[in-house]
Amino acid sequence: MLYGDRVVESPNSVIARTARLACAVILLSAVGGWALFQRRGPGGLGRAAVLLPVAPSVNAPIVDPAGMTIGSRFAPPPGYARVAAGPESHAHWLRSRPMKPDGAPVRLFNGSLKARQDVHAAVLDLDPGTRDLQQCADAAIRLRAEYLYAAGRMDDIAFHFTSGFPCAFSDWRTGHRVSVRDSDVRWVTGGGNDSSAASLRRYLDLVFTYAGTASLPRDVESVAAGAGPEPGDLYLHPGSPGHAMTVIDVAVRGDDRVMLLVQSYMPAQEIHVVRNPASTDGSAWIRVGEGPVLVTPEWRFAWSELRRFRPPR
Repeated sequence: MLYGDRVVESPNSVIARTARLACAVILLSAVGGWALFQRRGPGGLGRAAVLLPVAPSVNAPIVDPAGMTIGSRFAPPPGYARVAAGPESHAHWLRSRPMKPDGAPVRLFNGSLKARQDVHAAVLDLDPGTRDLQQCADAAIRLRAEYLYAAGRMDDIAFHFTSGFPCAFSDWRTGHRVSVRDSDVRWVTGGGNDSSAASLRRYLDLVFTYAGTASLPRDVESVAAGAGPEPGDLYLHPGSPGHAMTVIDVAVRGDDRVMLLVQSYMPAQEIHVVRNPASTDGSAWIRVGEGPVLVTPEWRFAWSELRRFRPPR
């Protein structure tokens, strides 16, 4: 419509143009999301408008509160797929770990609440014991041992004490017990044959007592850059204090990897999936290699501190 010396759109034209723009936005969103970018040229802003694809957010809170395993509670971020895992693999076993109901708090070994309840995204349904034993390294040891036990590989369950003593479940389940007198550590006879899950749990309490982040380097090996992480790997900082966290799941998109991490802490407590502290929406997936160090709610690791349990000898 010509109005004076200006062209004025009629109300019907404005409505039609707005509708077309809305349809375009919806269409672009449906195919994965785009960003409108105006290039700067010699003539200034607005020389050309270019549509650039926007990568899906790693921090999208894709959580199913009804899911009762790692795999069913946490969907991969948009555009990512979980790493392939056979039914007998460590990755499959870890993804099938049972979870407490969504929103459950983290409790200590004595039943009291952990002081910080802003650290976790979910809690594994796995008792922490009744003594102050299952701390950080112990959680990694337990997840490794219970997987091997479930896979029928009992003779592969073995961990070192901080003293260097090798403590194998194959000795324990055949009736041997450990005698510790100062620096003298040895196997002695004193128990019956017992390969039950309850026997494994007692064995693990013994390992928790004498092992830790300082002993784990004897049981793990470094992971070459670009070769992980994989489910079952761990980030390990030995020492006193030190810390260890297990990679419980991994998803990929091309060369890009994201992971879920679990931990216990001090004092002994339930194993829990940690949040990504860089996320603004409480997501648990962490992008591998993002930032100079791996930042978790209660610890920072060098990316080079990724470790993998040694193959059985």
